[in-house]
Amino acid sequence: MTATDTYERFIALLDEHGARYRLIEHAPEGRTELVSKLRGNTLAAAAKCLVIMVKLGKKTTRYVLAVVPGDAKVDIAAVRDLLGGTYASFASADKAEALAGSASGTILPVSFHPDLELIVDPGLVTHPEIFFNAARLDRSVALATDDYLRVANPRLTPIAA
Repeated sequence: MTATDTYERFIALLDEHGARYRLIEHAPEGRTELVSKLRGNTLAAAAKCLVIMVKLGKKTTRYVLAVVPGDAKVDIAAVRDLLGGTYASFASADKAEALAGSASGTILPVSFHPDLELIVDPGLVTHPEIFFNAARLDRSVALATDDYLRVANPRLTPIAA
């Protein structure tokens, strides 16, 4: 799936569910701190999306799309422990991009891949609206949080450090 396909699939999903969102055009930027300034949102309302690899013994690996507030870091040990893993780290860029369907810095806070489990820190969803890059560096989405929760149906668990 290309980033364009991922973007179009995501917008279609929002429209299909009647989600309230707006698109924000900006200079190309994938770093949460910098793109939040371009969009004009607080860092805490930005969805930072990271793919974590969790080893469950020697032969089983699971992947988590960890979504935390933009002013926080993901607690990799918390993700590992949540899944009962023996080891966890950030996934390689290639693997993260393949599972997410877009480049690092543009990963959406939703999963379209069956091997990518979505886990969101509850601290993010305390804001009325969340902000994130829309599978592109030059366009973001401001999405009503209650609609995000309804459409994405994430597992809500503390995973922010």
